[in-house]
Parts: sequence; structure tokens; C-alpha cells
Amino acid sequence: MTHPPPPGAPRARIPHPQQPPPPYPRIRAGLWRHCLWGGTALWALTAVVTYATQNTTLLPTLILLGSFLIPVTFVLWAYERHGRDLGVDLLLGCFLTGGTLGILGASLMETYLLHPSAWMFVGVGLIEEAVKLGALMLVTRRRTLVRGVRAGVVLGAAVGFGFAALESAGYAFNAAVSTEGFDLRALLETEILRGVLAPFGHGLWTAIAGGVLFAARRPGGRFHITGPVVATYVGVSLLHALWDSTHGIAVWLVARLTSVPFDQELFAQGYLTRPTTEQEHLFTVLSIAGLVFVSLIGIAWVRSLTRRDPSWRNTP
Repeated sequence: MTHPPPPGAPRARIPHPQQPPPPYPRIRAGLWRHCLWGGTALWALTAVVTYATQNTTLLPTLILLGSFLIPVTFVLWAYERHGRDLGVDLLLGCFLTGGTLGILGASLMETYLLHPSAWMFVGVGLIEEAVKLGALMLVTRRRTLVRGVRAGVVLGAAVGFGFAALESAGYAFNAAVSTEGFDLRALLETEILRGVLAPFGHGLWTAIAGGVLFAARRPGGRFHITGPVVATYVGVSLLHALWDSTHGIAVWLVARLTSVPFDQELFAQGYLTRPTTEQEHLFTVLSIAGLVFVSLIGIAWVRSLTRRDPSWRNTP
């Protein structure tokens, strides 16, 4: 017969059952918002200090903050909302390794295979979308259980945003370098423009192609290049080419709509001879309209993929 312990005696603690650790790292809700607004504040502060001090050693900080801010924010959002079970290591691998391999492969192929022509942007689209898909398959080749539309969209977007971040850093660096030193205004304009457009470019196109590619992936992990995969690759490559061609198309439309004489050599390079104020405004409107048109097609396409995928609605 057991007796109750005397008053004041220490009580024996009954151990509680151990809770298993979560299968994926938890990221607090809304971290992507803190990254967006905190990163924007840091970028703006760096720009102000760089302008005030004219210190060129701050340029790498300014370029990297501006180029990676939006891509990293979208990757965090994708992980928080739809990719927690994929793992942080795989997502980072796609973003960093996939993006780097993609931009290196595209640079090599475009240097040796492309030449100035009316179809150059089609070649750019085909090459860049191919190397990004190749990088995606290379990074995920050992993750044989990772398949389905949701995984392909999230990981494809990670590769695309990694590619976009590195590409934007290169464009920003080129804009900053001038014969008179560094051009801070051109650098900031380039980063703002590419930051605003980043969600509707490389990340979106590779997300679409990745979703279809991983939907066709075999249970054993082998990638199966089906007809829909090839058709999707060609489709996103043409969207890419149309996006890159909006400047030239806008110039051509302005020349036709205003019936203005133009210099053939300058026109071939995408410039009008001594444009009027009205022509400049018309060019701006047509350029923006073209980018919006291509963006809407891409958004509608990726939404149609996710709506048909049950795993997207049952994201953990």
C-alpha cells in the first residue's frame, strides 16, 4: 500500500512524452514581409550613404542588396506558403547553385551560338530557358521523391529567381560603370526597374516549365521529356523572347503609327531619329503595355497549372 508523501516533500515529476521534431524547419509567418521592407530600408540607406560619401567601396553592397532583395523575398514566400516539405537545403541549392549554373551556361552558349539578327531574342529565350531547366534537373537529380506540379513550380521559381538576381547584379554593375567614374543614378534606375519586373520574368517562366517537368517525372526519379514538357519549354521560351523584344516592337509601332522617317541603321538598333515628346510618350506606353501583356499570359499559365494540381491546395 502506497502512502502519500508528507507535506513539503518534493514531488516526483512524471516525464511527458517527447514530441517528435517537425519534419521541416519552421519559419515564422510573414518573414518574407520583414525581408522585403527591411531589405528595402537597408538598400535605400546604402544608396543615401553612397551618394553622400561617393564611396565606391559601397557599390557591391548596393548592387547585391538591390539585385537579390525581390528574388529572395519571393523564394521565402514560396517556402513559407508552398515549399516547407521540400527542405531549405534543396530550395537554397536551386536558388544559388541552379541560378549560377544557369547564368554561366547561358553566357557560354549565347557567346558562341548567337549573332545579331531579327531572331536573336528567340535564340536567347531558347538557350536561357534550356539551361535553367538543365540546372534544375541537375540540382534535384538525387531527390528522387520530389515530383509533382507544386514541387516543380516552387523549385523552378527558385532557379529562375537565382538566375534573375545574378543577371540583375551584372546589369547594375554595367550601368554603374561609365567613362567619368561611376553613375549612381543609372545604377539605381536599373535596380528599381529590374526589381519591379523580377516577379514576372525568369522566376515565372521557369516555374511554369518546372511544374510541367516535375509533373511528368517518374516515381523512380527519372525525368521524362514528354510532349507537354517540350511544348511548355517552347512556349515559355517564346514568352521570354517576346518580353525581350518589347523595346524593338514599341519602336517599330511608334514609327508606323506616327509615320515618321527614320534612319535605318539607328532603327535596326532600336532607336528613332530625333523623336518628339509625343513619340517618347507613345513609346513608353507601348513598352509598358507589351510587358504587362506578356506578364498576364505567364500569370494565367501558372495559375492554370496550380488550380489543376491537388497537392497545391493541400500544401502542408
